[in-house]
Amino acid sequence: MSLACQLLVATAMVLSMLILHLGGLALLISVLAHRARVPAERHWRVEVAVIVAAAIGLFVLHGIEIWAYALLYDGTGAVPDFETALYFSTATYTTIGYGDVLLARPWRLIGAIEGANGIILLGWSTAFFVAMVRRIGFVERQLGL
Repeated sequence: MSLACQLLVATAMVLSMLILHLGGLALLISVLAHRARVPAERHWRVEVAVIVAAAIGLFVLHGIEIWAYALLYDGTGAVPDFETALYFSTATYTTIGYGDVLLARPWRLIGAIEGANGIILLGWSTAFFVAMVRRIGFVERQLGL
Protein backbone atom coordinates (compact mmCIF):
# COMPACT_ATOMS: atom_id res chain seq x y z
CA MET A 1 0.00 0.00 0.00
CA SER A 2 1.42 3.38 -0.96
CA LEU A 3 2.11 6.14 1.51
CA ALA A 4 -0.66 8.26 -0.04
CA CYS A 5 -3.17 5.42 0.40
CA GLN A 6 -2.11 4.91 4.03
CA LEU A 7 -2.57 8.62 4.70
CA LEU A 8 -5.98 8.57 3.01
CA VAL A 9 -7.17 5.61 5.11
CA ALA A 10 -5.70 7.12 8.29
CA THR A 11 -7.36 10.47 7.59
CA ALA A 12 -10.71 8.77 6.98
CA MET A 13 -10.38 6.89 10.27
CA VAL A 14 -9.40 10.00 12.23
CA LEU A 15 -12.29 12.01 10.80
CA SER A 16 -14.70 9.13 11.46
CA MET A 17 -13.52 8.80 15.05
CA LEU A 18 -13.76 12.57 15.63
CA ILE A 19 -17.34 12.62 14.34
CA LEU A 20 -18.19 9.50 16.35
CA HIS A 21 -16.65 11.01 19.47
CA LEU A 22 -18.46 14.32 19.03
CA GLY A 23 -21.75 12.49 18.53
CA GLY A 24 -21.07 10.26 21.52
CA LEU A 25 -20.33 13.23 23.76
CA ALA A 26 -23.44 15.04 22.54
CA LEU A 27 -25.55 11.96 23.30
CA LEU A 28 -23.90 11.60 26.69
CA ILE A 29 -24.59 15.25 27.50
CA SER A 30 -28.27 14.90 26.62
CA VAL A 31 -28.66 11.68 28.63
CA LEU A 32 -26.80 13.08 31.63
CA ALA A 33 -28.70 16.38 31.51
CA HIS A 34 -31.97 14.44 31.55
CA ARG A 35 -30.84 12.27 34.49
CA ALA A 36 -29.56 15.28 36.44
CA ARG A 37 -32.92 17.07 36.44
CA VAL A 38 -34.14 16.63 39.98
CA PRO A 39 -36.69 18.99 41.56
CA ALA A 40 -35.37 21.38 44.18
CA GLU A 41 -32.04 20.27 45.62
CA ARG A 42 -30.14 17.56 43.83
CA HIS A 43 -29.67 14.48 45.87
CA TRP A 44 -26.10 13.21 46.26
CA ARG A 45 -27.10 9.76 44.94
CA VAL A 46 -28.24 11.29 41.67
CA GLU A 47 -24.96 13.18 41.36
CA VAL A 48 -22.93 10.04 42.00
CA ALA A 49 -25.06 8.14 39.46
CA VAL A 50 -24.47 10.85 36.85
CA ILE A 51 -20.71 10.76 37.44
CA VAL A 52 -20.60 6.95 37.21
CA ALA A 53 -22.82 6.97 34.12
CA ALA A 54 -20.53 9.50 32.45
CA ALA A 55 -17.46 7.39 33.21
CA ILE A 56 -19.12 4.26 31.84
CA GLY A 57 -20.37 6.16 28.79
CA LEU A 58 -16.88 7.44 28.02
CA PHE A 59 -15.42 3.96 28.47
CA VAL A 60 -17.98 2.53 26.03
CA LEU A 61 -17.30 5.32 23.53
CA HIS A 62 -13.58 4.63 23.58
CA GLY A 63 -14.26 0.92 23.31
CA ILE A 64 -16.24 1.49 20.11
CA GLU A 65 -13.40 3.56 18.67
CA ILE A 66 -10.82 0.91 19.58
CA TRP A 67 -13.00 -1.79 18.00
CA ALA A 68 -13.33 0.29 14.81
CA TYR A 69 -9.56 0.34 14.38
CA ALA A 70 -9.36 -3.36 15.27
CA LEU A 71 -11.94 -4.17 12.59
CA LEU A 72 -9.87 -2.21 10.07
CA TYR A 73 -6.70 -4.12 10.96
CA ASP A 74 -8.45 -7.48 10.93
CA GLY A 75 -10.41 -6.78 7.75
CA THR A 76 -7.32 -5.74 5.83
CA GLY A 77 -5.14 -8.59 7.05
CA ALA A 78 -2.74 -6.21 8.79
CA VAL A 79 -2.63 -8.69 11.70
CA PRO A 80 -3.21 -12.46 11.81
CA ASP A 81 -6.58 -12.50 13.65
CA PHE A 82 -9.19 -10.34 15.38
CA GLU A 83 -7.88 -10.99 18.89
CA THR A 84 -4.48 -9.67 17.85
CA ALA A 85 -6.13 -6.72 16.10
CA LEU A 86 -8.10 -5.81 19.22
CA TYR A 87 -5.05 -6.18 21.46
CA PHE A 88 -2.89 -4.09 19.13
CA SER A 89 -5.58 -1.43 18.73
CA THR A 90 -6.09 -1.11 22.48
CA ALA A 91 -2.38 -0.83 23.20
CA THR A 92 -1.92 1.67 20.38
CA TYR A 93 -5.02 3.82 21.05
CA THR A 94 -4.09 4.19 24.71
CA THR A 95 -0.47 4.91 23.68
CA ILE A 96 0.87 2.04 25.77
CA GLY A 97 2.40 0.48 22.66
CA TYR A 98 4.06 -2.64 24.03
CA GLY A 99 5.69 -3.45 20.70
CA ASP A 100 5.08 -7.19 20.95
CA VAL A 101 2.65 -7.06 18.00
CA LEU A 102 3.50 -5.18 14.83
CA LEU A 103 1.27 -4.34 11.90
CA ALA A 104 2.16 -5.56 8.45
CA ARG A 105 4.48 -3.02 6.81
CA PRO A 106 1.82 -1.44 4.55
CA TRP A 107 -0.31 -0.55 7.61
CA ARG A 108 2.31 0.75 10.05
CA LEU A 109 1.59 4.43 9.46
CA ILE A 110 -2.09 3.90 10.27
CA GLY A 111 -1.12 2.33 13.60
CA ALA A 112 1.03 5.33 14.46
CA ILE A 113 -1.77 7.73 13.56
CA GLU A 114 -4.19 5.68 15.70
CA GLY A 115 -1.93 6.43 18.67
CA ALA A 116 -2.10 10.17 17.97
CA ASN A 117 -5.88 9.93 17.46
CA GLY A 118 -6.28 7.99 20.71
CA ILE A 119 -4.36 10.47 22.82
CA ILE A 120 -6.40 13.38 21.42
CA LEU A 121 -9.72 11.60 22.03
CA LEU A 122 -8.69 10.47 25.51
CA GLY A 123 -7.65 14.03 26.33
CA TRP A 124 -10.95 15.37 24.99
CA SER A 125 -12.83 12.87 27.18
CA THR A 126 -10.76 13.80 30.21
CA ALA A 127 -11.53 17.49 29.71
CA PHE A 128 -15.22 16.67 29.26
CA PHE A 129 -15.31 14.53 32.41
CA VAL A 130 -13.47 17.07 34.57
CA ALA A 131 -15.74 19.89 33.35
CA MET A 132 -18.84 17.78 33.98
CA VAL A 133 -17.79 16.78 37.52
CA ARG A 134 -16.80 20.37 38.25
CA ARG A 135 -20.16 21.65 37.02
CA ILE A 136 -22.00 19.19 39.25
CA GLY A 137 -19.89 20.41 42.17
CA PHE A 138 -20.29 17.14 44.08
CA VAL A 139 -16.63 16.72 44.99
CA GLU A 140 -16.26 20.34 46.15
CA ARG A 141 -19.33 20.06 48.41
CA GLN A 142 -18.09 16.80 49.90
CA LEU A 143 -14.71 18.37 50.66
CA GLY A 144 -16.30 21.57 51.95
CA LEU A 145 -14.65 23.75 49.30
